[in-house]
Amino acid sequence: MKIDTLVLGPIQTNCYIVYNEGTDEAIVIDPADEAEKIMKALDGKKCAAVLLTHGHFDHTGALYAFEGTPIYMHPSDDVMLLDPVWSVGADMGDDEPRPAATNFVQEGASLHLAGLDIKVLHTPGHTLGSVCYAMGDVLFTGDTMFYHSYGRTDFPGGDQMELFRSLRRLLGLEKNYIVCPGHGEPTNLEQERRVYQWR
Repeated sequence: MKIDTLVLGPIQTNCYIVYNEGTDEAIVIDPADEAEKIMKALDGKKCAAVLLTHGHFDHTGALYAFEGTPIYMHPSDDVMLLDPVWSVGADMGDDEPRPAATNFVQEGASLHLAGLDIKVLHTPGHTLGSVCYAMGDVLFTGDTMFYHSYGRTDFPGGDQMELFRSLRRLLGLEKNYIVCPGHGEPTNLEQERRVYQWR
């Protein structure tokens, strides 16, 4: 599995292009902004699906470029694609609606897209519908878990106690996943277990 990371938009959001080497399909996780850069990075590969870790504006700014492509997200964050108050875009001068999700994911769902096996973990706290996507040895955590940190909970739908429960769950996973977060550098669960003393 290959992962190309793009850092896009005003808040330096990580967008991931994931694919199996030698294939002509890929998935895009969190098309944050700057659609032309994402298309260039796809390098002729067909985008088989877009996976959203949550609905905040800084993770969906280039979603318009993927109309007609299956868009996956948790239903609890669906409102964020239409309401800039819920997406926090209104606070940042971005009140553009996004294309609607076409497919909703739930806790425990298994997806097979672009030749990739994907497991969905519902990890609320940063938003009501935050999810992580596990693929092989990699966990795409959105804004649930960062390197030595975690996402804010003072936006609509945020809940600190829910986030802490979600973090404890991730830290308790048996596999030492590589963590690809929504912002900042990658980490791994073993490293984060040493940081989160309250788990």
